[in-house]
Amino acid sequence: MSSKVEQIQKYLQKTGVEAAFITTPENVFYLSGFLSDPHERLLGIMIFKDTAPLMICPKMEVPDAKAAGWSYEVIGHDDKEDAWEVLATKVASLVGGIQSLAIEKSHLTVERLELLQRFYPNSTVSGIDQLLTDMRIVKSEDELVKLREAAKLADYAIQVGCDELAEGKTELEVLSAIEAAILKKGYYMSFDTMVLTGLNAASPHGTPGNTKIKKGDLVLFDLGVVYEGYCSDITRTVAFGEPGEDQKAVYNAVLNANLAAIELAKPGVPVMDLDKAARDQISNAGFGEYFTHRLGHGLGIGVHEIPSIHGGNELPLVEGMVFTIEPGVYKGDTAGVRIEDDVVVTKDGLEILTKFPKELQIF
Repeated sequence: MSSKVEQIQKYLQKTGVEAAFITTPENVFYLSGFLSDPHERLLGIMIFKDTAPLMICPKMEVPDAKAAGWSYEVIGHDDKEDAWEVLATKVASLVGGIQSLAIEKSHLTVERLELLQRFYPNSTVSGIDQLLTDMRIVKSEDELVKLREAAKLADYAIQVGCDELAEGKTELEVLSAIEAAILKKGYYMSFDTMVLTGLNAASPHGTPGNTKIKKGDLVLFDLGVVYEGYCSDITRTVAFGEPGEDQKAVYNAVLNANLAAIELAKPGVPVMDLDKAARDQISNAGFGEYFTHRLGHGLGIGVHEIPSIHGGNELPLVEGMVFTIEPGVYKGDTAGVRIEDDVVVTKDGLEILTKFPKELQIF
């Protein structure tokens, strides 16, 4: 039995809960290696206290689930069946009734919980979200290998974008070239790519469009690539032609903030201290009011995971945590700058996974 499934079984045995039903596609992948977007169809893993687990998925995906490495039973349902009844019938044949069940409260909708409770009306329901979070927050060496490869692909994508910069090209033209290059390598983006030029970059989550690049612009790239189910997320801001002194001042403040947080990070340091170190640099440079978001977020199977790197999070860093460090300044009359790295906590500091240069690059 896989160590991850065993860990959940031990939790069930310790707490006396009879079964856990895992339903987020990310956690199904984490436990099974099977990555699927089931849309409205039912996908989940049922783990029992003392019995081998099983997976339920759309019938058309059963061969894919088995091929992905899930070595336990897989049951399928087709579109004319009641998937919840299919699941309940199988569970009854294995363990009879269930009096206590752990679910992912953050994912299972009220509607789906009610569908499940048709078959277990007297069952007590608890959450298993925290256990799964605790399991995923520290990455294994195998996961780190994949995250390093995802970061290399992100570095490559940034280089492609920089090579595409030319006066008169639009944000969308540069974006298309980046995504085409990644697809040609056989991979796909982990979220919608951002290419924002000039003052468009002063919107932290701006939408690329037909704005043309011109000399003196700062150009912001925010992108990520998926490698074997694991995501990267990088931001670099570069100059197309010589920038002005006011733009350089914003850039240097953000770079110093990024470096200050990296320098401080090591096991035992509270997450909130990293945010403060970066924010202090930007505030001291006179741009504090323009740093309008948290410093970063966890990274792994999902682009946004735990831990959330913000000023109110007292969680201490632990070796194996992976997250982003992405300070930014968004001054609408001057520039928008963000510099984002993917990092992993080591025994005495950080390993920086994203390697593209951070000193201001001028093209």
